[in-house]
This record gives sequence, structure tokens and C-alpha cells, in this order.
Amino acid sequence: MIIKAWGKLAIVGLAAATLVACGGSEEKETAQVEKKADVVNWKMVTTWPKNLPGLGTGAESLAKSINEMSNGRINVKVYAAGELVPALEVFDAVSRGTAQMGHGAAYYWKGKAPAAQFFTAVPYGFTAQEINSWIHHGGGLKLWEEIYAPFNLIPMAAGNTGVQMGGWFNKEVNSLADFQGLKMRIPGLGGEVIKKIGGIPVNLPGGEIFTSLQTGAIDATEWVGPYNDLAFGLYKAAKYYYYPGWHEPGSTMEALYNKEAFEALPKDLQLIVRAATRQANAEMLDEFTALNNAALQTLINEHNVMLKSFPDDVLIALKKASTETLEEVAAADPLSQKVYDSFKEFGAKVRAWHEVSERAYINARELE
Repeated sequence: MIIKAWGKLAIVGLAAATLVACGGSEEKETAQVEKKADVVNWKMVTTWPKNLPGLGTGAESLAKSINEMSNGRINVKVYAAGELVPALEVFDAVSRGTAQMGHGAAYYWKGKAPAAQFFTAVPYGFTAQEINSWIHHGGGLKLWEEIYAPFNLIPMAAGNTGVQMGGWFNKEVNSLADFQGLKMRIPGLGGEVIKKIGGIPVNLPGGEIFTSLQTGAIDATEWVGPYNDLAFGLYKAAKYYYYPGWHEPGSTMEALYNKEAFEALPKDLQLIVRAATRQANAEMLDEFTALNNAALQTLINEHNVMLKSFPDDVLIALKKASTETLEEVAAADPLSQKVYDSFKEFGAKVRAWHEVSERAYINARELE
């Protein structure tokens, strides 16, 4: 009898253990299903050609950081220019919610929001260090958010190229007269300056620049700097490479977030997205600073590119035209005026400091 009783208990215990094991397995499977359901899947559209060094890879790096920092709770898939939407339709795609985020440059959207172009680059304006400081500690970001709010967008700085090059020209620039009738790919405020001195600015996405320059559809182009320009093969289409980049002294790239998609995230994921974007902003500048000179030497020594500086009188004339252009753009739009006033006020303060810091040090470093 005792043996039988123990046998029955063993059977009951085995059955219970089996039920617990099954229950645990089911709970685990349910948790896995719930975990998969909790993953937020986002699309990122960019203005850059696929795998473009610096800019395109910067967008990819941002997506990877968000994925990894969120431990897979956000999964961002990147679409290069033309893969989901054309390069210059990124703003609209994110605004509509076709994609939850985008990567590009704010001056591409000046037709929708003229004040936006102040947040990429201003001719004779801020360097990378200065524009980052204005955006994050000088009130710039709040103004940027105000500009984009009507479009259901949240902007963030997501990269910087540093001082760019003045551009590629198929003829030498000896005087301001050489800009008369010159068709040049140059977006944003720099394009407005070129128009003021008699040139014809053309706004083209990166993927169309080489062919346009090679075929003569344009006479000149600015793009970024040696690192990117070498990758684009622009030396095959023009031989004169000018500096300095008066029009883009510290070009900020932007990440655009659909406001509804961003605000639907829990607070911790919002903070992760912001942290990843801030990291991407610093990383891109580091990359360009590290790699530009080697690329420049390759262009000069291996591809026989003619490196030339704009004549001083041309730079002086461009500066005068830039000041006039900025005043006109600001006067035409109340929000642009508000941004420009902030830009000028902060600029005066940071320049005063840099006279006794950055400039003084660089000058001292050159003493012998």
C-alpha cells in the first residue's frame, strides 16, 4: 500500500512539474512575443547617396547607435537618397510620417522655411565650434524647434563638416567678374550671395553633382571638402579647387524627427535618441578633421588638382555681398529676423572671446 501511495504521489508530482515546465515555457514564449511587439520600427530617409563617406555613413552610424543604445527597443532602417524618397523630399516625408526620421541639411528647405538655412551654414558666420555652442547653449535650438513646429518636426544637430572648401571651378577665378553668369551648384544663403554678385545658383542633391559638372550643365560646384570630394571623384570633372569655404565655415547636418513618432516614445527612449544624435554630431566633425588633409594631399599629388585661394579682393566683395544678403533675408521674414538677431548677438560675444583665445593661440603657435 505504501509503495502504491508513493507511486501515486510520484505520478502527481511529475504531472505538476510538467505543468509548471509547460507553464514556464508558455510564459517565456509570451514574453518573447510581447518583447517583439514592443520594438519600435523606424525608417530614416536621407539626402545622401548610399555609403557616402562622412555624411551617408554618419546617418548610418546614428541609426546604429540608436539601435544599440536602446538595446533593440528601437530599430532604425536607413534609406539613402532615392531608395524610398528623392533626396530633396526628406523634409516632407518625415513631416507626413512616411518616415519617422531623416538626415540632411536645413538649408535644403529654405523654400518651406527661409529661417531654416541659418542652421546649416551662414556665409562668414560661425565655425563648427561656434554654431554648436549657439545651438546648444545660445538659444539656437529653441528657435530651430519653433521654425519646424508647424511642420510636425523636431530638429537636432547631427553632424558637422567643419570649414568647407570654396568649390570646384572649370576656370580660374581672378576677379569678381568671373562670377558673372557662372552657373554654380551652391544651396542656402551662399547661393543667394552668388546670385547677388551676378552668378546663377543651382540647388542639386549630391548624387547629381558630378554628372552636371562633367557635362557642363554647371560651371562650378561646392560640395564639402577633400574627404567627401575625393570620394565623389569631382577632380575628374574640374581641376581648380578653391579655398576658403567662405559660404560654409561650419556646416551643421540635421536629424529630423517626426514629432508624433518621437513623443510616442517613452521618456527613456527619447533621451536615448537625443544622446545618440548628440554623439553623432561630435563624431562627424572628428572624422572630417582627421581625414580631410590626407584626402587633400591625394587630390594634389595623385590627381594633379590645382589648389588655389580666392583673391583677397574677391573675398572682400563676397563678404560685403554676404552681409547685404543676410540683412535682406532677415527683413523679408519675421522669423528669419528673430533668428538673425539671435545669431548676431551670440556671434558678437563669441568672436570677442575667440580673439583672445582661439585666434590668439593660433597666431602664437605660428611664431618662430
